[in-house]
Amino acid sequence: MNILLGISGGIAAYKAPELVRALRRRDHAVRCVLTANGAKLVAANALAAVSGQPVYDDLWSADGHIPHIDLPRWAHALVIAPATADLLARLSLGLADDLLTTLVLALEPAKPVWLAPAMNTVMWEKPVVQAHVATLAGRGARIIPPVSGNLACGEQGVGAMADPERIADAIA
Repeated sequence: MNILLGISGGIAAYKAPELVRALRRRDHAVRCVLTANGAKLVAANALAAVSGQPVYDDLWSADGHIPHIDLPRWAHALVIAPATADLLARLSLGLADDLLTTLVLALEPAKPVWLAPAMNTVMWEKPVVQAHVATLAGRGARIIPPVSGNLACGEQGVGAMADPERIADAIA
């Protein structure tokens, strides 16, 4: 299966290379799409090395391709891990201000979308975040919920992104 992996700007982005490797072990082809904040947390070169594919981070292309159309056509499925509170809100509202959010709108409705949220516990428990998650689930997105664990802020609680192996298994 051809999988687009969207990587937003949560600290859990550091797990993205391992997620790519887990997906490839299951015989999936993976192309990565980095948000601007995701690119601050994981290197495009690392993702290209483990995926064997170019990494996309710009809505615009100098070579005549239209990434927000071409990538969804190539993909059989979309996985966004980590999915931050900000990204969940933008997706819920249908905003399209970067490559990842724009290609979500261009993805055919029959193609599955998996979201693996990751954020601080207080953020995860906010009613507005839960409302965005419910809206997205109601539209067919498959939620791989965060787990309890050590968070980047030094706290313990629910909000850690699910393990890359668990995410890859959920897609299978």
